[in-house]
Amino acid sequence: MNSPVSSWANSRDLHLDLRGAITPGARGARDLLTTALRDAVRSGRLASGTMLPPSRALAADLGVARNTVAESYADLVAEGWLASRQGAGTWVVDTAASPAPIRRRTAPEVPTHDLMPGSPDVSAFPRDAWLAATRRALSTAPSEALRMGDPRGRPELRDALAAYLGRVRGVRASSESIVVCAGTRHAVEILGCVFGTPIAVEAYGLFLFRDALAARGVATTPIGVDGHGAIVDELDHTTARAALLTPAHHFPHGVPLHPARRKAAVDWAHRTDGYLLEDDYDGEFRYDRQPVGALQGLDPDRVVYLGSASKSLAPALRLGWMVLPDHLVDRVLAAMGGQQFYVDAITQLTMADFIAHGSYDRHIRRMRLSYRRRRDRLVHALRPYDVTVTGLPAGLHLLLTLPDGTEPEVVRRAAEAGVALAGLARMRHPGAGPGPDGIVVNFGTPAEHAFAGAVDALCSVLSDVQMTI
Repeated sequence: MNSPVSSWANSRDLHLDLRGAITPGARGARDLLTTALRDAVRSGRLASGTMLPPSRALAADLGVARNTVAESYADLVAEGWLASRQGAGTWVVDTAASPAPIRRRTAPEVPTHDLMPGSPDVSAFPRDAWLAATRRALSTAPSEALRMGDPRGRPELRDALAAYLGRVRGVRASSESIVVCAGTRHAVEILGCVFGTPIAVEAYGLFLFRDALAARGVATTPIGVDGHGAIVDELDHTTARAALLTPAHHFPHGVPLHPARRKAAVDWAHRTDGYLLEDDYDGEFRYDRQPVGALQGLDPDRVVYLGSASKSLAPALRLGWMVLPDHLVDRVLAAMGGQQFYVDAITQLTMADFIAHGSYDRHIRRMRLSYRRRRDRLVHALRPYDVTVTGLPAGLHLLLTLPDGTEPEVVRRAAEAGVALAGLARMRHPGAGPGPDGIVVNFGTPAEHAFAGAVDALCSVLSDVQMTI
């Protein structure tokens, strides 16, 4: 038979709102406890099937006699709130009584077909390989790894990233120049605090970056975009000393920054004592030839490289990294608060192992083939429609330029049909002026089994708006 101490140690914790003082032997303790338990069940806080602590354990927690708890349990069993069986314990039963209403936040409506940009196919997340990496990482991690540690992040991950980014993206980095963060948006927020206002951005781009900077009080000023990427000559007409660019694969136009403009951007940074913030958007997913190398490789002293696992693995990991000029590391760490509390150490250790064992490379190669098949299928399905498709060489999305004046109707019809996609206007900087109509279609988001249905639904919307040629 277990001792009182071991029974208490093995029981479940239970918080009760006892509105009154309970002392050993006090009159009314049984009534107080019974009322508190009844209210917890009625409100739904103790759900049907919840096991209650043994009477000995709860009595020890509350400082009352064991009989007080046992009698309270018996009262609620008699009332039908609880059930009890010898050897099985006491639990909450499913009662027909109407519980007090619990206010819950209404969940957003989930579209039938999700073609919104920003997410990969999370159903393809490599669960088995990630679990194996977690087990290896935890089995070999020193105990100190579970403390806060280096504010730049775990050295194991920074070492792995330095080797991987140099090999795959041409980034010139040491582990000392890498700072781990909670994704690219987080990096942009931090850098906005470092560089101040204004920051130049491409006239079309992810609105969430503009919103993040605005929330920090950092203004943005747009520069134009054409078929060769950002028009970097326009930087000379701004007062910005930092520019956020997507050189590998512009979002949403899907074009790489022209080599001459890459050099011109670096020259601007040198000439003005400025910096380029390189969002390596979709840098891993190129289909026509070898990926374009990172801009950072041209000048590590003037380019801050930003990367994340959000598009390659899953957004929910909240895992990103900055490769910084050495002289900016301390300023960035100060802006982050001087501690690494944004990404948990276990995720960092797992990612380090995932890279070191080649699992990351294998996953990227597998997904690159899958996404290319999807892209080709979508492009084929769009042939009968009066749209211009750009963004073919790389990434997880296509830009469909539409006839003038049709974007609002297409977006509205798509929403009515349960198809989530983004209009091009949503990506346009408020200060950029008018532009063409279009929609951004992310072929990477749907699960494999749902992709064909998503394509059919999109084509039905285009047909309804009479987009056929």
